[in-house]
Amino acid sequence: MSTGEAVPFATTIRVRDTCLCLHLQRAARAVARRFDAALRPLGLTNGQFSLLMSLNRPEPASIGGVSALLAMDRTTLTANLKPLQRRGLLEVAVDGADRRGRRLQLTSAGRALLVAALPVWEETHAAIERHLARSDPEALRGDLRMLSREE
Repeated sequence: MSTGEAVPFATTIRVRDTCLCLHLQRAARAVARRFDAALRPLGLTNGQFSLLMSLNRPEPASIGGVSALLAMDRTTLTANLKPLQRRGLLEVAVDGADRRGRRLQLTSAGRALLVAALPVWEETHAAIERHLARSDPEALRGDLRMLSREE
């Protein structure tokens, strides 16, 4: 099925070399693989670590608050909670203020796993930052935060 028109190959190369979306996706996948490998001995993925860390707070978190923090829709968040809940790392309870809502809280096992995982995260994070020698990691974080707020 040909329309007779084609995008020139030079355009493909230009998009490949300049597309911020492509480069951010590739970098995100590479960083995620590094954290996944580092956290694997603890039975965690980088996403599970971030989810557990988002629950490390004095009061139980709402599903809406956690989904906003992680930029994840509620359905995906709920699916990601289930294996952690089955492992006894978090509890899901009815919200006392609104019976329709749910509150999320780490269990003692979840807190203990975070204690064990934090040094692994810190070491991996420092190694990744060392690879950013030509840039300012804090400026990069600021730019990425700005991009994530522009939805």
